[in-house]
Amino acid sequence: MAELLHELIFETAQKAPDREALVYQKSRLNYRELAAEVSAAADALIGLGLAKSERVAVYLEKRIETVTAMFGVSAAGGVFVPVNPILKAEQVAYILKDCSVRILVTSADRLKLLSEALQDCRDLHIVLVVGDEPPAIAGLDVLGWDGAKRDGVKRHRVINSDMAAILYTSGSTGKPKGVVLSHLNMVTGAKSVAQYLENTDEDRILSVLPLSFDYGFSQLTTAFHVGAAAVLMNYLLPRDIVKAAEKERITGLAAVPPLWIQLAQLEWPAGAAGRLRYFTNSGGAMPLTTLKDLRACFPNASPYLMYGLTEAFRSTYLPPEEVDRRPDSIGQAIPNAEIMVVREDGSPCAPGEPGELVHRGALVSLGYWNDLEKTAERFKPAPNRESGLAMAEMAVWSGDTVRMDEEGYLYFISRRDEMIKTSGYRVSPTEVEEVIYATGMAGEVAAVGVPHQVLGQAIVVIVAAREGLALDTDALMAECRQRLPVYMVPAEIRLYPGSLPRNPNGKIDRKRLLNEILNG
Repeated sequence: MAELLHELIFETAQKAPDREALVYQKSRLNYRELAAEVSAAADALIGLGLAKSERVAVYLEKRIETVTAMFGVSAAGGVFVPVNPILKAEQVAYILKDCSVRILVTSADRLKLLSEALQDCRDLHIVLVVGDEPPAIAGLDVLGWDGAKRDGVKRHRVINSDMAAILYTSGSTGKPKGVVLSHLNMVTGAKSVAQYLENTDEDRILSVLPLSFDYGFSQLTTAFHVGAAAVLMNYLLPRDIVKAAEKERITGLAAVPPLWIQLAQLEWPAGAAGRLRYFTNSGGAMPLTTLKDLRACFPNASPYLMYGLTEAFRSTYLPPEEVDRRPDSIGQAIPNAEIMVVREDGSPCAPGEPGELVHRGALVSLGYWNDLEKTAERFKPAPNRESGLAMAEMAVWSGDTVRMDEEGYLYFISRRDEMIKTSGYRVSPTEVEEVIYATGMAGEVAAVGVPHQVLGQAIVVIVAAREGLALDTDALMAECRQRLPVYMVPAEIRLYPGSLPRNPNGKIDRKRLLNEILNG
């Protein structure tokens, strides 16, 4: 069994070399070809002097070379840093400087946009350019991706506790943090997810989400672990996803709530809808109305509602057979993880009592890159461990408030920094948003807390209308008054022109919405 990330590809290449592994537009690689490309990338990086655990950033849209570069870094013994392709030059430069990247893999057009910002990246020496002729950049060795390949070099020895990747969070508060993941973290995650999703080599998984997002990268690792095919896609419109699902005979699809809301409103061809075996949601609560629409659209697909955080990859999932009984639950611990709900002193909460979600096990990451203070805040000794253990086991204290029922199922209440404190109460934005989603009038909804002299915070709800439907904010407010206690009724409901803004991982950007409200 694979112990290192790149071995997920190499093992399947030995067992089933001719099986399709990776698809991008007209390019199709089987596992033998993919393993050869990864090996060539690893040899090229070693030939360029890559040291063990040295960071290599990959700033590309999804394409074949994006995947072979990242897994090639892993095979060479380095640490890959996937950079979201929608980030701007200054944001990219911040990441490169923060983790001392020496080698950057990008495209010619992206490099031209970065050229000025890269002048401050003093550790950066080599740029590998995929595709077009590489432009010259003063002070940097700029090489073509294909021209850098070579054979016969010795790779660094790596064990599963070594660093494999640094994934940067979206930075909703302050600068983004680099979450350091080991080979053990990433391989354990692939095995765990494939187990509960019941993935097989017959699956065809559509990779829609950014590969810089742990949930997005998981589509690759899960596919490669079982020998399935991963289909890469850089979509412009939700309708493109429908077309790709039909063309590529997709059986597994993962998305975040804002995207699911849009996909649920589209007409799906019977073949594509009927072929889908499962769909997954993470990155926030899926509105119940959206879940209902999706289940009606995909008659043969099992829904998996999940909860995760980059610091521990994935924590819980709700089995499909439990969705009708408890559709608002985030489920129970995924395989090979333990999830606890604790009070501030670390003692376990009683059933139904809100507390902090704490995750322990092999998925707990190695902390934040070069940030002792933030690491100490989030990574702390696991509660309720045996007193005789001389060394503390680190767990992730999520900062998220949840509750657990008598049967051990978990229910998300709110992220600590999203709770709205109004009239002496703590209000979860999700509770307010769900009422508005249930009316069927809203396409997207976000509730935020705005400073208020008397209430502490006033609840303001921002709503984008469903395509083709007029939105009546008075009717929405009337529905809120009827279904919510007084302290939870919004002070205001605002109509937002177009879709709500997203952060780089595709989630609704609440901080930006709040800033827009405060700044008029």
